[in-house]
Amino acid sequence: MTDAANYSATEMLRDRRTITIRAQRPQDLDGWRAALARTSAETLHFRFFAVKREVSEKEADYFLDIDFVKHVALVAVANDAGQPTIVGGGRYVVVQPGQAEVAFAIIDAYQSLGIGSALMCHLATLGREAGLRELIAEVLSENVPMLNVFEPAASQ
Repeated sequence: MTDAANYSATEMLRDRRTITIRAQRPQDLDGWRAALARTSAETLHFRFFAVKREVSEKEADYFLDIDFVKHVALVAVANDAGQPTIVGGGRYVVVQPGQAEVAFAIIDAYQSLGIGSALMCHLATLGREAGLRELIAEVLSENVPMLNVFEPAASQ
């Protein structure tokens, strides 16, 4: 069984660049804050159902205090201008035995490159190994890119 807390994989994007998908760490707070600052209002609305640029300490604790059992979070890290930079992430939170809710966010400059699909695949693999049978999500009907990420999974 995979150790989700130490998970790491390399993925090739549609534009042939590579990213690392790895377990989120408590020290990723600054990276998440920088990612929020680089994200459009529309993308923030799609993810949080509101435009949210600041994270309270309570929210930061929730987003970064991952147990990797009932709450699993992965980040997508790209080499951006020579620096490892968080460009997106996904997570699942178990809501009842066998079922978890998933959520994703990708900064605008890295959307439509396959990161959401890659995160979904990695989270699904980790979830299956942890005994999950179903991943659910709340997605706004106008968020077509995210609906497309879920479409292949729904047909399996």
